[in-house]
Amino acid sequence: MDKEIKKNADKEVKSKNEKLQEKLFLKKKSSWLTYDEKQKKEIFTFADGYKKFIGRSKTERLCVKNVLEMLRKNGFKEISEVKSVKTGDKIFKNIKGKAIVAAIIGKDQKKWHLIGSHVDSPRLDLKPHPIYEDAGLSLMKTHYYGGVKKYHWVNTPLSLHGVIFTKAGKKVEISIGDKLEEPKFIIPDLLPHLAKTQMERKAPKIIEGEELNILVGNIPVDDKKIKEQLKFAMLNFLYEKYGIIEEDFFTAELELVPAVMPVDIGFDQGLIAAYGQDDKVCVYTSLMALLETKNPAHTAVGFFVDKEEIGSMGDTGAASFILHNFAFDYLGLTGLKMNATELLEYSDSISADVTAGLNPNYKDVHDNLNVSVLGNGVSIEKYGGGGGKYSTNDSSAEYMNYLRRLADGAKISWQTGELGKIDVGGGGTIAMFISRYGMNCVDVGPCVLGMHSPCEVTSKADVYSAYLFYKEFFKL
Repeated sequence: MDKEIKKNADKEVKSKNEKLQEKLFLKKKSSWLTYDEKQKKEIFTFADGYKKFIGRSKTERLCVKNVLEMLRKNGFKEISEVKSVKTGDKIFKNIKGKAIVAAIIGKDQKKWHLIGSHVDSPRLDLKPHPIYEDAGLSLMKTHYYGGVKKYHWVNTPLSLHGVIFTKAGKKVEISIGDKLEEPKFIIPDLLPHLAKTQMERKAPKIIEGEELNILVGNIPVDDKKIKEQLKFAMLNFLYEKYGIIEEDFFTAELELVPAVMPVDIGFDQGLIAAYGQDDKVCVYTSLMALLETKNPAHTAVGFFVDKEEIGSMGDTGAASFILHNFAFDYLGLTGLKMNATELLEYSDSISADVTAGLNPNYKDVHDNLNVSVLGNGVSIEKYGGGGGKYSTNDSSAEYMNYLRRLADGAKISWQTGELGKIDVGGGGTIAMFISRYGMNCVDVGPCVLGMHSPCEVTSKADVYSAYLFYKEFFKL
């Protein structure tokens, strides 16, 4: 009886304005509330796969290596292996082990549906001449890569990954520190007892760039004839294990990243904390969407690029001509009678990148009416940049309408916002480089807390929503 009374109360007659309000007002709510138990199980299963991927994809080279492995397992062929393609064929182009363009040939071959993401993340690179000794320790000098708060990187266990060539030309791959039993590396901070002057520095200079020197050893060679006994011991170790001499560091691409592996956060385990989610969360979700795409209406293209964190410049960045070059390759394989400019201009695209989520500890940097919230779904942002929309792509109303209808039609949870207040926030993505071809483009991705830190946080619901959105976009 009580249930019946409650049911009738819920059906209480609403006023005309109340009904109109329901129609007019934007309803913001957690996307978790839209999923049933079966769907929540799918979200957690998907997140487990994502955590495994990102845990072994900490650098751009490792990420590309893992993407290539997954492409090959799913029937994609290197374009050098094929002479022509037809609808349904799967191809990819590996650009120097640091960028990839992959495609599933669609029914309409004259148009692409492209999703671009970036495989690099902020990190520390070794300098060309890194090894030295001081204060009874062997150390290596680093140069930070991308936009970082330098003080994040001290007293944080780090792992070392990358490649180096010996003087004889042999390529040596190095990976130390991610496994539990392996040694780590660390940058020692100054103890609070002696940090009075340091703490008077402004935040960007609390830790200077030239203070990001990592500890790599403490046991000197027992030989009084050797002047730099610690440096000698370290170089001797590297020579015996890898065949490396000091000059070889000139040829190296060795990167230091946080040694911590992805973990669940919270009593409900609804959040993920991990290094490099900007932007490997979009790499994984768009890759999985591509792998699961069958018979796309238009050719589905996954664009995975390097160097976004330093402006996308360089031979494997989005500002290069690698996408334009692939368009020429594609036209040659399909036999289409059109030029690359027409193909690119006619296509639609998504810049798959993360945005800032509303941080409850620092709400004053956001416009609370225009900010994404963790758990409310994938974020679709019309523009990025900073100040007066500088260094960004500002998507058209027509394209925003198309994407909204796409999300609503597939019942995918989504939201929108900006990366901070107008004269406070701002950030660039590869959208400005994709859109320069004339193709439609907009930023779509999960929101993140602690972006560019050694441990970024996402919501599993948003990660899954991004995957669903990308999959729907590839399908059409």
